[in-house]
Amino acid sequence: MNNSVVKPDLRERAARLLMLAAPLAQLELEDALIVIDAMEPAFVRAGLILMEQDEADDTDYMALVLEGEVRAESGTGVTGEEIVVSVIGPGSLIGEMGLLDGAPRSATCTALTDLKLATLSREALMSLIDGHPTVAARLLLAISKGLSDRLRDSNRRLRLLMQVTRAVQLELNAAHSINMKLLVPAVAAVAAVAASTRPTEGA
Repeated sequence: MNNSVVKPDLRERAARLLMLAAPLAQLELEDALIVIDAMEPAFVRAGLILMEQDEADDTDYMALVLEGEVRAESGTGVTGEEIVVSVIGPGSLIGEMGLLDGAPRSATCTALTDLKLATLSREALMSLIDGHPTVAARLLLAISKGLSDRLRDSNRRLRLLMQVTRAVQLELNAAHSINMKLLVPAVAAVAAVAASTRPTEGA
């Protein structure tokens, strides 16, 4: 994010938002400005997709939301049945995993409003590591902590889903058992009626 392109007040605001997004990094304003200067500005119109789940190209960057809101959602494998993971606002990072491993995106991020972003590529991160190793290390630690928190939250949701699924299965099993108890006598009664109305031989 070149100083000649970004106004000083916006540059400082971006740096403070980065400090908010990565509190564990304990970046001083001067350090955050170094990271911001390594980033590039991006503007996205409302309704456009920033990142798409399973996208494998151009994944080696992350973005800091400066203005606007982003909806992150994950597909279930069934068309039209996406799950909204979160709504992301200013002071949040998106795409950190792609920055670290370049693997396909794990969620789809769509601009709910017009967005102003600051993006950090892996190439820019490597330059930070070479030129400002302490700042880069703190930033990477904060990113790792954020991903760890997200994983823990996902595990918590998965456990809750498993508990709900088990409770539903128990209810279904109980209902099935009751239905079978009601069905067997009913079938027997129908069979008895059918037998009693069957014409006898020689009649």
